[in-house]
Amino acid sequence: MGSTGGASDGNGMSGTAGAAGEGAPGTGRADYEEWVTLNGDRQNIAVLSEDVSNPVILFVHGGPGICDRHWVRHYQSGLAKDYTLVFWDQRGSGKSYTKAVKQSVPQVEQYIQDAKALVEYLCEKFGQDKIVVAGHSWGTVIGVPLVQRYPQHIAAYISQGQVVNGPENERISYEFCLREAKAAGDEKAIAALEGNGPVEGVYPSAKAMRAQRDCLVRYGGSDYQDRSGLIPSLLIPLVKMEGYKLADIPKYVAGALYLSDVMWPQVVECNYDASARALGVPVLMTVGRHDYNTPFELAEAWFSSLEAPYKEIVWFDDSAHSPIKEEPEKWGRAVEAFLEKVVQR
Repeated sequence: MGSTGGASDGNGMSGTAGAAGEGAPGTGRADYEEWVTLNGDRQNIAVLSEDVSNPVILFVHGGPGICDRHWVRHYQSGLAKDYTLVFWDQRGSGKSYTKAVKQSVPQVEQYIQDAKALVEYLCEKFGQDKIVVAGHSWGTVIGVPLVQRYPQHIAAYISQGQVVNGPENERISYEFCLREAKAAGDEKAIAALEGNGPVEGVYPSAKAMRAQRDCLVRYGGSDYQDRSGLIPSLLIPLVKMEGYKLADIPKYVAGALYLSDVMWPQVVECNYDASARALGVPVLMTVGRHDYNTPFELAEAWFSSLEAPYKEIVWFDDSAHSPIKEEPEKWGRAVEAFLEKVVQR
């Protein structure tokens, strides 16, 4: 992949980020969007802060392609009092989507390098040596190797919906859905699920995977409280919450459908229980007690054996995959308490 300058990190990918006309912000309130060029690709970020001299938290969304700035902003804007929140629509996702993403299959490594470039850009922009990285679901697939390889600019890692082992993740998730469907006598769901289970984490078709994810939502394994189904749970917040305009939604949908389809075999290749047994920064894991999207037992086992300078796990008894919005007040308090311990001001 080409770049507009900057030194290569040795794998042929540049770690360069550039932005249009934004200088060092100094101090004061900020609420704006900005376009940055990460390794040759133009991507959209948003910044929310009561004082941009405060420590930075970069939110790395799930998916691939499921941007979350709208509900992170909606439920966690209180964090902007003491932190500078940065929301990133990744390559081919949300506002960053263009048809060019379909010219080739994006690689996980590209997203790791984009994240590295963005971290470096934010450190320079806000005059900070290190920032906090908060990954959710697919965002943890990016976040773990990012933290593992490039800890020099990362103050702490916050995990939610941690992906640990792709094939095991999908086996447990699929079995949960089939078990719940049978218990409920849901013949339609049973018919959609039986014979369509994952092999090494990969479903036989995009339709089969979406059927499983729809069951996951309806049976409380994705959102323990909102069981409205896959499509309503994704689209209704987009329309109702601040962050995206109606004109953004077709791009959001196109990116989410394409990336989750073509990138899935790469996503489930991760085996952090073997490849990431230590991280060089403080770690906070926030885990929903009912999470079967990224099963809680895998996250708990990984955390138990993980080596880190400081680590903490917080359980959310009324949440599944996204305690950041299922139990937002508790999640915000947990993050603030953790960062007070580990982040220097």
